[in-house]
Amino acid sequence: MPAIVLPEHKIFHIISEVADNLQVPAYVIGGFVRDLVLKRSSKDIDVVCVGSGIVLAEAVSKALQGKPKVTVFKNFGTAMLRADEWEVEFVGARKESYQQHSRKPEVEAGTLEDDLKRRDFTINALGISLNKDTFGEVVDAFNGLQDIKQKIIRTPLAPDITFSDDPLRMMRAIRFATQLQFDIDPDTFDAIIEYKERISIISKERIIDELNKIILAPVPSYGFKLLFHAGLLQLIFPKMTALQGVETINGNSHKDNFYHTLQVLDNVAKVSDDLWLRWAAIMHDIAKPDTKRYSPKVGWTFHGHEDKGARMVSKLFQDLKLPLNEHMKFVEKLVRLHLRPIALVKETVTDSAVRRLLFEAGDDIDALMQLCRADITSKDHNRVKRYLQNFTKVEEKLRQVEESDKLRNFQPVITGEVIMQTFNLKPSREVGILKDAITEAILEGEIRNEYKEAFAFLVEKGKKMGLVPGSW
Repeated sequence: MPAIVLPEHKIFHIISEVADNLQVPAYVIGGFVRDLVLKRSSKDIDVVCVGSGIVLAEAVSKALQGKPKVTVFKNFGTAMLRADEWEVEFVGARKESYQQHSRKPEVEAGTLEDDLKRRDFTINALGISLNKDTFGEVVDAFNGLQDIKQKIIRTPLAPDITFSDDPLRMMRAIRFATQLQFDIDPDTFDAIIEYKERISIISKERIIDELNKIILAPVPSYGFKLLFHAGLLQLIFPKMTALQGVETINGNSHKDNFYHTLQVLDNVAKVSDDLWLRWAAIMHDIAKPDTKRYSPKVGWTFHGHEDKGARMVSKLFQDLKLPLNEHMKFVEKLVRLHLRPIALVKETVTDSAVRRLLFEAGDDIDALMQLCRADITSKDHNRVKRYLQNFTKVEEKLRQVEESDKLRNFQPVITGEVIMQTFNLKPSREVGILKDAITEAILEGEIRNEYKEAFAFLVEKGKKMGLVPGSW
């Protein structure tokens, strides 16, 4: 077999020496080898030995003068230590068997071949010998090197066995294909289609972990198309697949919002690695199926889809087991506001409209503008160019207004406490009305956000409501 040059680091040679002393065959295996072949950076090393991985790890730690310490996971028969920036996990070679309605395997000691067989894909079923006599030699029982060369995702065993045993591997196949821009072997993809219903035994937390990795890929649409055509997306995220399709009435058709969403997602991926901005791209039109209407006079409309979509975000995050925290709030905000900058492009840009957008978007204004630029998709390149030029004008206006008015996340200088003291009020509807009136006046440019000016406005507004300063 060919040899591969391992990175220059003492950890590989120390493992080699210790393994020889213990008289156990030891191999670097799995994703680290794959990434080494692909010249991708990786600091996570999996070491498999034909023996006890825990014993080998402890002996390696001793050879390193007890630094670093070994973390042992007895239930899994594994151990882990850190050597500089490298994280090394040790395990004994195993073979596994699965029950029909569980993805938890029965594990027992096995040979290296047994261990390679249980790997998900041939590109991950590669090993590099660490023993002195064969140091650097590749173990490739399933032609993984050839599959890397041909950019193919394929299972080492029959794909029906691999996917039936652990259905999460169906998601992983699509994730690796997306991350690496590989193709999935036809027999392997057919098995995903056949066994897609088995995904139901996998926890949503593990599914969303794989989905997020697909979303973070350079071209995430590739993974979503594979999920869709395999029938998996319909099972794990039906609200997204509901976007797919074109309806025609009286010769009038709307665009396919599923493929539009994927294009927006790819556009965002070109400019940002932010997972939550990418989720905002996925969710921005999520309510279009629910708000779709046809009128002979105006054609297809999706009125209010931004507001309804924002209201749907928390339920979708909950269903998908995404975090119900500030990330969810960020996505809600961007979904709710995603049409606002586009509306500014279509009309005369007033300072008032810009102030309102800055006020509502706050520190997320830049992310919102990235999403809105990404949302401009059309086969008419001149139209896209024209819209992008208009967006540049809007962004310049945003900068000018922000510089002069400092409205990003602003708070009116007149607080609720000032209002209550001025008119001797308790917390009440009147206090809220006055606070909103001051905010509106600032946003409309009627007054500046300065105490003297705002207080004079407050007194005048209060008098019109029948309130007198200092009276009940």
